[in-house]
Amino acid sequence: MGWLDRVYRFLNPEEAPQVAEAGAAWAQQLPTLWLLGKTGAGKSTLIQVLTGDSRAEIGNGFRPCTQSSSVYDFPLQQPLLRFLDTRGLAEAGYSAAEDIASLGKGSHALLVVMNTGETDQQAVLDALRQIRADGTIKELLLVQTCSGQYDPAERDALQTLQRQQLAALWPAPFESVAVDFVPDSNLFEGYEPLVDALCKLLPMVSLVVQQQQQGSREEQQFLQYRREILWYAGSAGAADALPALGLVAVPAVQGRMLYRLASYYGSGWSRQQLAEFVGTLGAGFSMQYLGSLGARQLGKLIPVYGQTVGAATSAALSFASTYAIGRVACYYLYQRQHGQPVQDADIQALYREAFRSIKRVTDHDNTH
Repeated sequence: MGWLDRVYRFLNPEEAPQVAEAGAAWAQQLPTLWLLGKTGAGKSTLIQVLTGDSRAEIGNGFRPCTQSSSVYDFPLQQPLLRFLDTRGLAEAGYSAAEDIASLGKGSHALLVVMNTGETDQQAVLDALRQIRADGTIKELLLVQTCSGQYDPAERDALQTLQRQQLAALWPAPFESVAVDFVPDSNLFEGYEPLVDALCKLLPMVSLVVQQQQQGSREEQQFLQYRREILWYAGSAGAADALPALGLVAVPAVQGRMLYRLASYYGSGWSRQQLAEFVGTLGAGFSMQYLGSLGARQLGKLIPVYGQTVGAATSAALSFASTYAIGRVACYYLYQRQHGQPVQDADIQALYREAFRSIKRVTDHDNTH
């Protein structure tokens, strides 16, 4: 059975169990930002501005994950990013050691959030000392909030002191950004430097937070569905990292994604239409894709290599290829919706561009 037949099996409104299983696997490895800071430092506001979610959504969306820490997934449905918040750092008698050991295993980067005018940061520094000793987290960004409340000389002195305090505990180079929430708005002063720093720290942020504000009507419509496509891509990648599961789950995830995208464009997929779509990708696409998927599954059965390099390679390839398939499917469906011709060369160029752009992100994340 070729890739086309495997995918076609899942072009129906029923949720395949393999899709749910792949989604659960993705939920276990979401790119995760760990926010460390005292109450009132601005952690929830930072999440609000980055995600666009309201204070009420964030307040209701946090759920406990350890004794004194909470987790917030974004979006709440089909999540792509996870925020962790360690609470109670300054509470008497509270030791963060157990929480730190637990949270460090699932986090990819650490955001230390300090209010510029809060001079007593000992609780945060004590927790940071434990995190460094644990050795799991390598990437750190210092976010200094409420910087606009002070005259420039005082602000610089306060922020320099905080950076020095962190540098004494965290010898590896780290960046710092100063931000200030603008009252009655959804913006930070310093928002763009913050996002740029976060993208260096965790490139997935660039796909989730930054939304392109220009382009053709087709591109603008695609952006409405990009986060959902990214969720399917993440689910496919997570499934493909597991021995045997990927061979069935990846086509199931891609089939379900194509079904959902077609519904958004007021269309559907007959076998003939799906064959036409795959044909625009090139005559060898189906054979090449299924062959590489099978080879990756076999590679993951090799002891040690298969569970490390092989699994990471499989995940990255399935993530990138699923995203690229979703991107070109949106273009194909848009063209059909508007009665416009579909050129094979345009589809193939768009697929290569989408694949390369996402592959750069997954390659970076696999090295951190």
